[in-house]
Amino acid sequence: MLERCVSRDSKASCNYCRVMRNMQSQGGAVEALVQLKMQQKEFIILCLEDSSDWSNATTRRVVMQADPELRRTVLVSTKLDTRIPQFARPDDVELFLKPPSCLLDGIILGGSPFFTSVPSGRVGSCKDSVFRSNTDFQEAVAARQIQDLALLEEKLNRPLTRDECSRIGISRLRWFLEQLLQCRYMDSVPDIVPILNKELRTITTKLRQTIQDLRELDESRLRERGRIFRDSFLAKLSLLLRGSVVAPPEKYGESLQDERVQGGAFVSPDGVQMPYKHVPNASMRLYGGAQYHRAMAEFRLIVGKLKCQTISREEIVNACGVEDIHDGTNYVRAACVIATSKAIDVFEPLLQQLGFRLSHILRRSLPIAFYLQQRDGDYLSSHAFFVGLIAKAFESFVESTERDCLGKCMEDLKSMTRYVTWSIHNKGRSALRHFLGSVATTADQSPTSNLTNIGLEGSPPFNRTISYKLDHKGRPENKATSPIHESSQTTHVKLVNLLESTLWNRKLAPTLEDIVNALVAQIFEGIRDHCVASAEMKFNCFFLMPMVDKFPAVLREELEIAFQENIDVFNVAQVRQGLEQERADLALQLKQVEKLHEKFISIHYQLSSSQPVPHPQQETGEGWSASPADTGPSV
Repeated sequence: MLERCVSRDSKASCNYCRVMRNMQSQGGAVEALVQLKMQQKEFIILCLEDSSDWSNATTRRVVMQADPELRRTVLVSTKLDTRIPQFARPDDVELFLKPPSCLLDGIILGGSPFFTSVPSGRVGSCKDSVFRSNTDFQEAVAARQIQDLALLEEKLNRPLTRDECSRIGISRLRWFLEQLLQCRYMDSVPDIVPILNKELRTITTKLRQTIQDLRELDESRLRERGRIFRDSFLAKLSLLLRGSVVAPPEKYGESLQDERVQGGAFVSPDGVQMPYKHVPNASMRLYGGAQYHRAMAEFRLIVGKLKCQTISREEIVNACGVEDIHDGTNYVRAACVIATSKAIDVFEPLLQQLGFRLSHILRRSLPIAFYLQQRDGDYLSSHAFFVGLIAKAFESFVESTERDCLGKCMEDLKSMTRYVTWSIHNKGRSALRHFLGSVATTADQSPTSNLTNIGLEGSPPFNRTISYKLDHKGRPENKATSPIHESSQTTHVKLVNLLESTLWNRKLAPTLEDIVNALVAQIFEGIRDHCVASAEMKFNCFFLMPMVDKFPAVLREELEIAFQENIDVFNVAQVRQGLEQERADLALQLKQVEKLHEKFISIHYQLSSSQPVPHPQQETGEGWSASPADTGPSV
């Protein structure tokens, strides 16, 4: 028995929890709906407060989330009949009826709150109903308002002023809201009617055009319209490449940061995105030819300043292999091998990224050109299949042209890295001499160590043997030895030592490592400069210019072939069905707008010709008992 009771209690508890969760979810949905309505700026918010302390109001906090300054909020304090007995002094009543603005948290609509009382009880014929009809309830509301006024005067020990009376009672609140709505109508209708007139003209024009399109669903006429659309598209595309301001930049333009997100950024060999703050017009939203020029300037500015990374000793030693006829070292060949390998690793991804970026820019021109056609009334909105053919041809041409141009750029890079031509790669002897100036200065300042610093560490005893022989062999007895002869001997010794150390010894010295690094840097910069200049020329000549002088002929040829092969490029059956549905929808919209237009004109006429709503009298409740047929909007 006890177990049954426990089981029954647990089931009841689960049901209660389920009901509470449902109520909470429903309450949250209602609150979200109310918040959504209050967010509409043209709505008037009616805020009902159930408190005698203005500083502890809760409903007003919710309203202030949508209307922080309460400028479109009418504040109503309900249950006035239960508040009046709580006031002990006249000052309490004064503070409640005229609260300072600091307590209301804003400037409410109407200047001050309204105060209302509604008698309790249901309206109907049931046993527990207090009022048998709406008329009985209205009379009770009017009587309750008169009683509230009398009780307030008794608490204040003075008669209420006209301003105070205008804020107490349902009839005063109704009169204020009706006047407010009437003013809003009078202010809005003159603006709404011209908008409706414009909408009428727009829908009428669309309906006429749809009817005309239905009549012209003939193959020959459709082909002619297709040719006109094609020529218009090509003209708009050419205009975008040459430069135009007809499309709104805020909608179709891209800043450099957005362009990098959509089209990819130029990334350095270590994986870091290169900065773009020094690129001209980086923050401007561009499209068409201007955006193409900015992307090319970014490539030239960023890639043109790339430096070759420092070469490690292991890379130098690995590059010094074994020749086919001897095992000596060739550091010039090693420098060429390292420089060309580094150049391929660095510039090949950058060229591919340049092609992808420029293709992205040209592809963006397609929707912009269609927008310009729609603006000028040249767009075939009902022939999506034909428009899709043009878009497909455009995408295919951009892709194939970009692929061919990138192939030419890769051929140039391959030719620059396949064979090193010193007149091109080295950028002149003076550049290398300037780069190695510090090395030469160091060598000159320590003549006693020249023989070991120029070459490799651990040179064979041959160096010391030469030096010994030069120092101890018989010298001329004449003390005035020729300086030219001594200089020639010193140069000869250095040359022999350099050849010996670079041809037969593979242990790197710091000086030789610097020389190899300098050679690699010079070759890399030569490849870089040629690659940047070649890429810019190739993309301008073989990617941009074909869009101007080849694509129009390609597009015309493809469409004419489609016309000659009797391909249903216009999909006449589907277009006819769509146009008939569009005609029916436009006719329905036209009727709705005409009805709405007539309604607003009628409202404007009634509000303009009607007499002002009389202010309800203080002594009676006639302001509440007005018949529903009264003119003017009601709440």
